[in-house]
Amino acid sequence: MSTGRHTRLGRAAATWAFVGWGGVLLYAIVRLGAIAAEALRQELTALHWTALLGNVVLLAWAEGYRGFQHRFSPRAAARVLHLRQHATPLTALLAPFFCVGYLGATKRMVRATWRGTALIGLLIVIVHQMPQPWRGITDAGVVVGLSWGLVSFVVLTWRALRTGRYPAAPEVPEGHPQR
Repeated sequence: MSTGRHTRLGRAAATWAFVGWGGVLLYAIVRLGAIAAEALRQELTALHWTALLGNVVLLAWAEGYRGFQHRFSPRAAARVLHLRQHATPLTALLAPFFCVGYLGATKRMVRATWRGTALIGLLIVIVHQMPQPWRGITDAGVVVGLSWGLVSFVVLTWRALRTGRYPAAPEVPEGHPQR
């Protein structure tokens, strides 16, 4: 039933974490991409184009490169690999949530995950109130950042699962295997 340290449950949990979280990112990209495309169909001024370019560059760097590629994606990939090696029925069922850090994580990581979620929720409410084309201009930058994040998550997770090496600490509580 198992191959080495990878049980059927572990493989299923890792797959569910990967597909579930990747699907969340892809859904957001598609949904926000439509709003950004709507803004680009409008008559934009030089100010709009400047804001669009600045926002896309800023969020590619801040959200995509720094946030996802260097912080979130390595840890999420490590947690997917950890799931493959140490899944329980509960972590398998809730694998996308485990991957992100809502459960089965250090207290510091769980707090940071919930704070980040609250902040993102607040930003969504604020941006949702913006009129077009400003909302679309903002969402265009978010789409670039999320796309970068999805690619980095896929690449780092694929690499971690293929090599069996963690790209970062999985940040599981004491008493759980770290690597």
